[in-house]
Amino acid sequence: MKKIKFILVAMVAMLTTTAMAQATYTAADGTEYQFKKHGFLTLQGGAQYTLGEAKFKDLISPNVQLGLGYQFSPVFGARIQANGWQSKGGWSNFRDHQTGNPYNNDYKFKYVAPGLDLMFNLSNLFAGWNPKRVFNVTLFLGGGANIAFDNDEANAIGRTLYNLDAYDMEYLWDGTKVNPFGRGGLEFSFRLSDAVRLLIEGNANILSDKYNSKKAGNADWYFNALAGLRINLGKGYTAVAPVIAEPEPTPEPVKVVEERKPEPKPQPKPAKVEPLRRDVFFTINSTKVVEQEEVKVREIVEYLNKYPKAKVSVTGYADAGTGNDKINDRLAAGRADIVAQMLTQKYNIPAERIMKDSKGSRVQPFAENDKNRVTICIAE
Repeated sequence: MKKIKFILVAMVAMLTTTAMAQATYTAADGTEYQFKKHGFLTLQGGAQYTLGEAKFKDLISPNVQLGLGYQFSPVFGARIQANGWQSKGGWSNFRDHQTGNPYNNDYKFKYVAPGLDLMFNLSNLFAGWNPKRVFNVTLFLGGGANIAFDNDEANAIGRTLYNLDAYDMEYLWDGTKVNPFGRGGLEFSFRLSDAVRLLIEGNANILSDKYNSKKAGNADWYFNALAGLRINLGKGYTAVAPVIAEPEPTPEPVKVVEERKPEPKPQPKPAKVEPLRRDVFFTINSTKVVEQEEVKVREIVEYLNKYPKAKVSVTGYADAGTGNDKINDRLAAGRADIVAQMLTQKYNIPAERIMKDSKGSRVQPFAENDKNRVTICIAE
């Protein structure tokens, strides 16, 4: 028992840690979503099959379930639930003690079963958290107390008109009977909106042999098939819209008035050509050069056309505040590639005049995180 408890605790800790590492999601439009802890309510109804010796259709009963839970991470959640309404029992080919005639019979009784379920979202565990995912699969394990009552039909079957035993059920009970139970199952959910999901659930419940009044020498079982709704009690995420870099203001040209000299002076030697640097900024998770930033690319082109011997170095970067090294290496290389392609394909700059490199997020040229989504171009 101690080993089982240890394994369960270790599994919960592992899944919770994994889930928190996957608690962000970036959409195609650049919007970044961050998981937020929240409560939820479940309302379900369906049918129960109680394992017994009568025909399958004779052991089907109505069933309802109400749950109140909390989602601690994208993978791990827990809920307090109450399941109940009606169970059935049955046997076949037993003989009446008086006549010796065989007969089949079934009977019903009521119950309510409060309990606690630990819930593990398998879709988020293996595919990563996505608040807009349409379909999720959740595994749950739990247990609680089954409180059974109104067992009058079973008690009536155990007596004849003369108050003599017709069949000794051995575990016959009256009044209220409390049995511990364990259960497990799967929940399939379909997204209807940010706040509401459609649920389809199947669960199996195991109790002691004394649940259905009849001694069988093994555990009693019932199975529930339920459908209903999960309603989030609060927002399940926060969203941050992509930041679009403001274009740098273009300085107004300075009008130079030349002074006329009565006598010409010797022409000065050509001034040393100063390097030109332009920083082309990108939005989060993007390698597209927006129109405002393309102005800087054209300034590089004008410089290279003016100085035919000049070359340009193009270096891509990614910010260290989001993503990981694999994602950021791809983004940085893509940002360098797109600027280099624009220079060669759109503005006809020879490829031998372009030196291309990328630093991923390992080098951060700016102190402000968002400015490191950049390609730095230096022409000289």
